[in-house]
Amino acid sequence: MKVLVQLGWFFKQRKKQYAFGIGVLVFVSLLQLLPPKIMGIIIDDITEGSLTATALTKWLVILGVAGVLMYIARYFWRVMIFGSAVLLSRTMREKLFHHFTRMSPSFYQKRRVGNLMAHATNDVNAVQQTAGMGILTLVDSIATGSFVILMMALTISWKLTLIALIPIPFMILLTSYYGKLLQRRFRFSQEAFSNLNDKTQESVSGINVIKTFGQEKEDIEDFTNLSTDIVNKNMRVAKVDALFDPTITGIFAISYFLSFYFGTKFIISGDMSIGDMVAFSTYLGLLVWPMLAFGFLFNIVERGNASYNRILELLSVAPEIIDIPGAIDAKPEGDLHFNVEEFKFPDDKRAALHDVHFTLKRGETIGIVGKTGSGKTAILKLLLREFEGYKGTILYGDIPINEYKQQSLRESIGYVPQDHFLFSTTIAENIAFINPQIATEKIHEAAALAHIHEDILGFSEGYRTIVGERGVSLSGGQKQRISIARALIMQPELLILDDSLSAVDAKTEEAILKSLKETRTGETTIITSHRLSAIQHAHKIIVMHEGTIVESGTHDELIELDGLYKEMYDLQQLEVLVEKGGDA
Repeated sequence: MKVLVQLGWFFKQRKKQYAFGIGVLVFVSLLQLLPPKIMGIIIDDITEGSLTATALTKWLVILGVAGVLMYIARYFWRVMIFGSAVLLSRTMREKLFHHFTRMSPSFYQKRRVGNLMAHATNDVNAVQQTAGMGILTLVDSIATGSFVILMMALTISWKLTLIALIPIPFMILLTSYYGKLLQRRFRFSQEAFSNLNDKTQESVSGINVIKTFGQEKEDIEDFTNLSTDIVNKNMRVAKVDALFDPTITGIFAISYFLSFYFGTKFIISGDMSIGDMVAFSTYLGLLVWPMLAFGFLFNIVERGNASYNRILELLSVAPEIIDIPGAIDAKPEGDLHFNVEEFKFPDDKRAALHDVHFTLKRGETIGIVGKTGSGKTAILKLLLREFEGYKGTILYGDIPINEYKQQSLRESIGYVPQDHFLFSTTIAENIAFINPQIATEKIHEAAALAHIHEDILGFSEGYRTIVGERGVSLSGGQKQRISIARALIMQPELLILDDSLSAVDAKTEEAILKSLKETRTGETTIITSHRLSAIQHAHKIIVMHEGTIVESGTHDELIELDGLYKEMYDLQQLEVLVEKGGDA
C-alpha cells in the first residue's frame, strides 16, 4: 500500500471528489445488504404461511427503490473516483514532460527516447489504475466485506459467521505473497516494454538506413527477440496474476462447505430458520466480491507501486543547469568574452577544450574552423549553457552567462544546429516556431533571407506544405535553410550557425551570407564550418585543433601565416578544381 501513501499529495488535491465518491460507494455497500435480508424474511413468511400481498408489495417496492438508488450512486462514484484518476494521469504526464524540458543534453545521452516514452505511457497508466480501480477495490473490499460480516454476525448467527471466516486468514497470507512476487515481475516486464519502445523508435527513425544496407531481416529478428522477451516476462506476471482468482475461489468453496454443513445442523437444532440460511448463503455470495477485490487490490497496487517508483526515479534526477538565485531576467547584449582554461564533457576524461580565449565585439562575425572533434561544437554548447563545470569565465556584456536566466539567455540566441530538426507540421509553422501568431509577411521575409522562399512557393501547398516527421520530405539543403529562417525570425542578438550551410551549393551559400551581412548590422554572428568559404568574410577567424586555438586572425592574415588554415584552404581549392574537371 506504499504507493497509496506516496500519492497522498494528489488525494489531498482531490479530497472533496474522493470523499464524495467513497461516501457514495459506502452507501451502495449498505444498500446491497437489503436484498438478502428481505429475501430471507419473505422465505420465512412463505414457510410459516403468513405472507400477504400487501407485505410482498412493500418488500418489492423497497427492493425497487434500492435498485434505482444503487444505479444512480454507482454512476456518481465512478465519475468522482475514475474521473480523478484520469486527472492524475494528466498531472503525471505534465510533470514528466516539464521535467524532460528542464534536463540538459547529458540526461538524454544516458537515456533512450523509447524508455522515456514508456514512463509517460505504460507507467503512468499503471499509476492511474492505482488511483482509480485501486481506491475502488480498497474501499469496496473493506466496506462491503465489513458490512456483510457484521450483518451475518448480528442479524443471523455469529457462530456460523466465525466458522465461515476460518479459511480467510490463509487467503490474506497467500494474496500478500502473490503481491510481492507480482511487483518484482511487473517491474521487469515494464523494463522490457521500454526496450521494445526504444527499438521501435530507433528502427522507424532509421528505416532508410536499414533499407539502404539491406538489414530488414536482421532488424525484424531483433524486434522479434525483444517482443519475445516482453511476452516471456509478461507471462511470468500473468502466472502470478492467475493465482489470485483460483486461490480466493478455492478458499470460498471451503467457506461454503463449512457454512452449509454447520448451518444445516443449526437449522435442525432450531438455532436458525431456513430463511436465515438462505440469507446467510446470499451474504456469503456477496462476500466473494470483496475478497476477489482484495486480490485485485494487491495486483493493481503492486503494479502501480513498481511503475510509480520508476517515475519517481526519473523525476529525482536533478537538472544539471539551473538558474542561480537572483538571476538576471534580461536578454544579454554587448561584447562576448570567452575565456575557458579547461572543459571536459561528463564521463569523459579527455579535455574537450583547453586554453581557449577570444573576444567577439558586438556586431562582429567570428568564424570557427577545425577538424571534426577539434572543439568547435563544445564552444557553442558552453555559450548556450547546455553544459557547465568548466574552468574559466564566459562573459556576455561583461556579465557571466550563468548569472542570466536560462530563458533570457537563449531567447537572445538564434541557434541553427548541425542536426536540423523540423517538426511534423507545415513549413510556415516550423519557421514561426518561436511565435505561432507572427505575421505571414515576417515568415516570408525570414524565408527570403535564408533563400528558401522560392523553393517553398514551388511546393504543391506552398507554406502550408506538411514537411513530415523530422522533415523527411525535404532535401538536406532545404531543411538547413528552413532552420536558418526559423532562427532569423527571432531577430536574435547572437546568431550561431553550427556548420549550417554544408548542404547548400556555393552560390546559395554566398547569397545567404550576403543577406546576413546586409541585414544583421550591429548584431553578432558565430559561424562554425568545415567549408572555409562560409567564414572568409568574418571579422575574425579562429582555428581549432585538439581542443585549443592554434591560429586566429582574418582570412588574409591566416593565409599569410601559412599554417593549418592555409593548408585547409589549399586543399579545398584543389577539391574545387577537381570538381571543375581540372581546368584552371
